[in-house]
Amino acid sequence: MKAVIVCASVSHGNTKRIADAMGQVLEASVVAPEQADMAELSTCDLVGFGSGIFLGKFHPQLRRFVGSLPQGDRRRAFVFATSGLPEPRFRPFTRPLVRVLEQKGWEVSDAFSCRGFDTWLPFKLAGGINKGRPGVTDLEAARTFAERLRARIGAVS
Repeated sequence: MKAVIVCASVSHGNTKRIADAMGQVLEASVVAPEQADMAELSTCDLVGFGSGIFLGKFHPQLRRFVGSLPQGDRRRAFVFATSGLPEPRFRPFTRPLVRVLEQKGWEVSDAFSCRGFDTWLPFKLAGGINKGRPGVTDLEAARTFAERLRARIGAVS
């Protein structure tokens, strides 16, 4: 199975750590949106798209990249995020990115999110929240998520 993970990780490296853990399991390279090769993405069995969450949304760099993807045949994808606050069940922050990918012809297999160290105001005033996250448990959850994806996608490919 060929996989690539497109990751915008700009604040504390939280999302990159999650992407690297998933990338080890999936044997996938982890690239920033500006480094992603559209031709390579079209040859992948699975592509991950992730970033930190800023004001309830994925990073603008990742959103612009996903918006620039060409329409295509059904390709498999997953989305992932790190956030200082938990993902609300009534309005998951992963949903808008999933919708854009689906409109572009991607089949989104699953989504993953976990907490991450966050120093956005007003949290900066208190020294940040979720210090030490993503931690060992979060990284293990990311690896388990990737293992399930690999088993599911590998069985279909």
